[in-house]
Amino acid sequence: MAEMIGHFLWDDQIIDGEFRVFKLAHLLMKIIPIELEVMNICFTNLRDSTSAEVGHFIKQLLETSPIILWEYLIHLQEHMVTVTTPSTLGARNIHVMIEFLLIILSDMTKDFIHHDKLFDLLARVGALNREVTTLVCDFEEKLRNKESTDETNRATLKLLENIELLKEDLRHVYLKVPDSYQCCFPMCDGPLFMHLLHIHLNDLLDSNAYSIALIKEQIGLVKEDLEFIRSFFTNIEQRLYKDIWARVLNMAYEAKDVIDSIIVRDSGLLHLIFSLSITIKKMKLIKKEVSDLHEKIPKNRGLIVVNSPKKPVKNNSSPAGKMIVGFEEENWLMRKLTSGPADLDVISITGMPGSGKTTLAYNVYKDKSISSHFDLRAWCTVDQEHDEKKLLVKLYNQVIGSDLKFSEDIDVADLLRRQLFGKRYLIVLDDVWDTTTWDELTRPFQEVKKGSRIILTTREKKAALHGKRSTDPLNLRLLTPEESWELLEKRTFGKESCPDEILDVGKEIAENCKGLPLVVDLISGVIAGREKKKTLWLEVVNNLHSFILKNEVEVMKVIEISYDHLPDHLKPCLLHFASRPKDSAITIYELKDIWFAEGFVEKTEMKSDDPTCKIHDLVHDFCLIKAREEKLFDLISSSAPSDMLPRQITIDDDEEHFGLNLVLFGSDKKRHSEDTKLENLRYLENLKVSYSKDTEHIFKRLPNLQVLAFDIKESCDYSTEQYWLLKLDFLTELEELNEGFESSNTNVDSGSTNRPWDFHFPSSLKKLSLGEFPVTSDSLSTIARLPNLEELFLYYTIIQGEEWNMGDEDTFENLKYLELHQVILARWDVGEESIPALEKLKLWRCHMLEEIPPSFGDIYSLKIIKLVDSPQLEVSAMKTKEYAEDMRGGDELQILGRNNIPIFK
Repeated sequence: MAEMIGHFLWDDQIIDGEFRVFKLAHLLMKIIPIELEVMNICFTNLRDSTSAEVGHFIKQLLETSPIILWEYLIHLQEHMVTVTTPSTLGARNIHVMIEFLLIILSDMTKDFIHHDKLFDLLARVGALNREVTTLVCDFEEKLRNKESTDETNRATLKLLENIELLKEDLRHVYLKVPDSYQCCFPMCDGPLFMHLLHIHLNDLLDSNAYSIALIKEQIGLVKEDLEFIRSFFTNIEQRLYKDIWARVLNMAYEAKDVIDSIIVRDSGLLHLIFSLSITIKKMKLIKKEVSDLHEKIPKNRGLIVVNSPKKPVKNNSSPAGKMIVGFEEENWLMRKLTSGPADLDVISITGMPGSGKTTLAYNVYKDKSISSHFDLRAWCTVDQEHDEKKLLVKLYNQVIGSDLKFSEDIDVADLLRRQLFGKRYLIVLDDVWDTTTWDELTRPFQEVKKGSRIILTTREKKAALHGKRSTDPLNLRLLTPEESWELLEKRTFGKESCPDEILDVGKEIAENCKGLPLVVDLISGVIAGREKKKTLWLEVVNNLHSFILKNEVEVMKVIEISYDHLPDHLKPCLLHFASRPKDSAITIYELKDIWFAEGFVEKTEMKSDDPTCKIHDLVHDFCLIKAREEKLFDLISSSAPSDMLPRQITIDDDEEHFGLNLVLFGSDKKRHSEDTKLENLRYLENLKVSYSKDTEHIFKRLPNLQVLAFDIKESCDYSTEQYWLLKLDFLTELEELNEGFESSNTNVDSGSTNRPWDFHFPSSLKKLSLGEFPVTSDSLSTIARLPNLEELFLYYTIIQGEEWNMGDEDTFENLKYLELHQVILARWDVGEESIPALEKLKLWRCHMLEEIPPSFGDIYSLKIIKLVDSPQLEVSAMKTKEYAEDMRGGDELQILGRNNIPIFK
């Protein structure tokens, strides 16, 4: 090919336009170290082309060659990741150079590059590319031969100098100066944005991503200046300086947009060369202006505090349980549930939003006398949008105490009917909106004279009357002004009384809550955090005076008052609930994990038995509206997202389901290609993964993942009789992995466990959850060798031969928590040193296990053994407890059951 190009270059018959083509082709062959077979075809057809056709070909080459070079650099960058570590100075420099060249190439064909300089710029980029390639080869060879890389490191420093020279030439020679760049602040809550931006900049500075290393120094300057400006506006009333505050927000948003654009290579060249430095200069000017303003505030006057003092106030109120209103209603409801007709009866509770329908039903539902009266209980929140089968599956799983999944052809209603037949049951259908929904969900409820009951909560009286059997619906009344004040006082002051000087204002606040318990609760949360001063409480009165609480829109306004008084760092914690389905419960443990991944809270040590929580449906609606308003996250289809993405996105394959299927943290814009790395992606969950030769390649583009959760569909390599499994040991930052197995065989017991798993987990793992995997003792031995593993969860796991033998080499050195949930396991041999650091063992429905291995009594760190629905293990648990306490000299080992209730006193 080179000979052919050379022949054409010296042919006197070649026209001037063709000469330019071949000169460019010759250059491309020098700067791109890959074979360009496509040019053979192009040049063969050029000899008979017209000048216009040759000109068109020149244009195509000018537009295409940067793409070819781009693809080569991407390949080179990925190759470097596999042979070097981020801690190597030379390697980091090389990656920074590659990132810079990629940014240039991403904008190479844009109009803002001088066309007459494009050819020369491409030549310089190609020359730098050649030098980088040489350095990569030299670096790799020295690493392979275990030689010193000092000389190569010095060479990278020299090349960085050339990069800086090119930056200057880009500014003054190659690039057209862009029009002034300015972003308008798109959010409503400025302090919230500044708080999130602070988190974002810290994340970037802590990152090892090479795209960030390119501008890390500038990011540090932006963070430093913003912290100074932010501290000033934290301590004064923003509305007193609204003009400068508006400029601060616009400038801060501009800085974020510029930085993120460079990182994701979206018009990154212009932003890198011009916008970033201009933004930093503008920030310096505002910082100077704020500093001068700070000096002008009289020292004897002090600062005007934002809104009101937010002094920490100890809330002595009792836990949210039974409200003042509701004693009579609760007693009435409990009588209707435990006495009355033997036929199935329906007790409907109606009332406006916030009147306490769900609270009343829940207080009765969890009462011990009610739970002991019924054989089975289940709770299902229906809401406006629903899927009948999903709701029936939810009811069925609660009834049998499991978490099964069903194919489309399974009649779940019939399965539920059979489970309920002959039993006294209590079913709560919360927030039913129409009669059709009621008819669909009540098909399985049989007319058997056992005294079964259904509680129906609804805002629609029509639905309540439609479901009526023997009992008339209960329409919840509103609180009287006296009851509202009694509840408000209790929530705000606990056992203490309201001070006389604010008593009249407090009663006025209570009266303006319009008798809604939810509103009283929310407003009490606002005033409990304020100083007990009349002027401050009057602000709440003034905000409430205009409310006529006749519908949920007005209740939403009250929720916003409560939200506005949250500290900035807690607002995103609340708004996160918008990304979850309405009424979905989540454990505090999981919630704090997600908040930590977002950067909202610090990492705290917590056990997995923490209680669950969920928020009121109106609060959820508010969070959803507010989160979209502030562009924190949004629901999008599985198609390609738009250019501007929020901080967190949810990608959903099912348009009718609002599920957290894909969460992206720390990236606000899409990349120009599926071929680039998402270096800022930290948290990825709820994926469905099928076998593909490209699957592992995709995960290699997520090098900084910390939390990963996915289900893998069954695929066996029949040539080796071995399951295919993702090799994830290259994810060196991964700390938490939740992996489920989805079998294509409905009968997983039929010999499938004979095939081994080829586990390749990263040594960085601290928490590992495996669900529905058929495994062998050898597979578990591989897991035992993970040096940093602290928590291991096995769910619905089938262990080959129903036996787990921990050999001498199977030592979980740092494992503190072990949970086996419905594991098919009969015998379990554990050596004395197999789990030396274990603190808690949880066994849930391990019906086949004969006994707890006696060697657990020798683990001095073991504090808790929890047994749930595993009564056959109680005797061996007692023996383990007695033996351990004898060995420890009385140090107690707790044996707990469901709800952490001690089994042995």
